[in-house]
Amino acid sequence: MSIKKLRQLMREKRQQLSAAEQQQAGIDLAKRLTQQLTPAIKRVAIYLANDGEVCSQAFIEQLWQRNIEVYLPVLHPFNKGNLLFLRFERFSAMTVNKYGIGEPTLDVRQVCPVERLDIIFTPLVAFDSNGNRMGMGGGYYDRTLAQHRQLSTIGLAHDCQQVDKLETQPWDMPLDCIMTPTQQINAQ
Repeated sequence: MSIKKLRQLMREKRQQLSAAEQQQAGIDLAKRLTQQLTPAIKRVAIYLANDGEVCSQAFIEQLWQRNIEVYLPVLHPFNKGNLLFLRFERFSAMTVNKYGIGEPTLDVRQVCPVERLDIIFTPLVAFDSNGNRMGMGGGYYDRTLAQHRQLSTIGLAHDCQQVDKLETQPWDMPLDCIMTPTQQINAQ
């Protein structure tokens, strides 16, 4: 199966989950993730769910309750194909980017340099038991992470997004692990 067809199939799978299934997956994942938080974690980058991605809102609420700063990816306005991470709070002004994804309105005072983040949680389209990740195909996270390989990176997904094996490319940045509502897969 081609990468394009696999990406389409996996997006359809996650989009077919009901609103109740989506909500429960987000709650279950938040419980698993919250158990792994340590006092050393001060700044976390995460995403707002889009296109059937596993919902991150319950986990974001847990982060806020623990006074952990939350940052969301924003398409870099000058460095095409890269991401910035802006502070996200309950009442942050939001805009919609060219992909229809909500992101904080650009304010340079709210930017966190990537190297100051403790963890980056990434969305994904598919993953395998070796911890390989398939994204949406734009390469935004790969380009951003390539410059910061020392960062802790965790992919978040629904269990239904697991496949037997993903072919990787030289530019694919490995993640430390992938978390789903029911499992943790460490990169090999």
